[in-house]
Amino acid sequence: MKVIAQNISNKSLMAAAILIALLCALPHLGVLIAAFTGTSDTLFHLLETVLGRYTATTLALVLIVGVGTCALGTGAAWLVTMMEFPGRKWIEVALVIPLAFPAYVLAYAYTHILDHPGIVQATLRDVMGWGPRDYWFPEIRSLGGAAAMLILVLYPYVYLLARTSFMGQSATMFYAARSLGKTPTQAFFSVSLPMARPAIAAGVLLAAMETIADFGTVSYFSVQTFATGIYTSWFSMADRGAAAQLSLGLLAFALLLAFLERSNRGDARYAAKRAHAPMERTALQGISAWGALVLCAIPILFGVIIPTIALIVMATGSEQSLLSPRYLGFIRNTITLALIAAVLTVLAAVLLGAYKRSFGGRVSSAALYVGRLGYAVPGGVIAVGLLVPFAAFDNALDAWMRETFDISTGLLFTGSIWLLIGAYMIRFLAAALGAYEGGISSITENMDSAARVLGKGVWGVVGRVHLPILTPSLLTAALIVFVDVMKELPATLIMRPFNFDTLAVQAFRLASDERLEGAAVPSLVIAAIGLLPVLLLCRKVRLSG
Repeated sequence: MKVIAQNISNKSLMAAAILIALLCALPHLGVLIAAFTGTSDTLFHLLETVLGRYTATTLALVLIVGVGTCALGTGAAWLVTMMEFPGRKWIEVALVIPLAFPAYVLAYAYTHILDHPGIVQATLRDVMGWGPRDYWFPEIRSLGGAAAMLILVLYPYVYLLARTSFMGQSATMFYAARSLGKTPTQAFFSVSLPMARPAIAAGVLLAAMETIADFGTVSYFSVQTFATGIYTSWFSMADRGAAAQLSLGLLAFALLLAFLERSNRGDARYAAKRAHAPMERTALQGISAWGALVLCAIPILFGVIIPTIALIVMATGSEQSLLSPRYLGFIRNTITLALIAAVLTVLAAVLLGAYKRSFGGRVSSAALYVGRLGYAVPGGVIAVGLLVPFAAFDNALDAWMRETFDISTGLLFTGSIWLLIGAYMIRFLAAALGAYEGGISSITENMDSAARVLGKGVWGVVGRVHLPILTPSLLTAALIVFVDVMKELPATLIMRPFNFDTLAVQAFRLASDERLEGAAVPSLVIAAIGLLPVLLLCRKVRLSG
């Protein structure tokens, strides 16, 4: 009986893990099928009208953001890791904080500051006596403006990975270059930078994946990318075939970036190993010291301080209250979605991880790989990939029930909160898997074997051995997923149930109506809650500095 019970538990774990993997694969299959079953007229129309523009704009945005995050993140990482200057200990932690801000929140703040009626241009007109057509000012609502917002919130990806790589490099090769007559700058470019290249490339590719997934910023700035095209095709044009075909193009690009990122990851780990002779910081003096401080403070100033002040001022003048019944409803909806999604996503990560650890083999490896793919897929693509097959199922079931029993079942899945939560789980499962794998690495195989000798089955090993040790890692994973769900916009816009709005949706709606002061209120709440995992990350940065 005991052997039978263990076999049942083993099969139940296997079935649960495979079911999760199939759910994660469904959006990819849904987009693929819907794209190829769509009419060729739609595809030709896209080719003749918008596809070229969407492609060129998306590639240009990725290129600008990639170069900007690489320069900003790598430069800041080198200065705080290799140089000693006033305020360095605080600066190296504060450089992570922009991760708490969604790019669309910065877009709302800087539009309020830099747009034609904003404080900057209004002050220029008052001081200089200019009229509206007497001067030129950079347009914030442009491709360059969207790229600037994304660079300010995404450079920490490069900064964190580059900083880790620089900290792990040996001083031997750097000092060898210095002894051959190289200046510190020349030694950096000829020795340190090439050694950190895999880690930097991984950070840039992560930023690129976030860039193609962004919808709120590019939509508000009227920058036409694949992400905005999917939303426009689905809602404005009511053309699901076009939305699916655009989603397929974006999915292919996202998976290419994911492949490149994963191929760089092994080299990044190698470059990050701690050497026996760590680099020593060079103490800067005078103008050099204050110059380094100013250079590192610039992204903090423009990525955190200025937008925060602007949002607070905007929120103060908005005459909106977070305690009003309407806003309490937004907060309740947001927390409900984020909490349920966080719990289910962490549970899915534990099941996939336990299946891989307990059984191994190609099937478990494939299930784990499919589960990780969601981090590379934009929320809009996941939404289209889930809605197309589930809408077809709902319609077929409703037609059969009407014909057989004269009963209408309506839409059981499409437009439900559970399908939206499923989209969140697919999108952010990779983050939970990363936390699980980081924690499980401290549990040796001998501990599992000892539990099995004492009569514990696979569920007993997971419940009595793994989970008590993994609790801190899993709580961190749940917090990260919770915050990511709060910030997620495209999937929520497309899949949310009727009259079920969140803080992110409310901020987007108000900003789209040019009610920026009102949009500041939910934006501040999103940013404030987003600080929670960033503060945990800041603590790790301080401990490793």
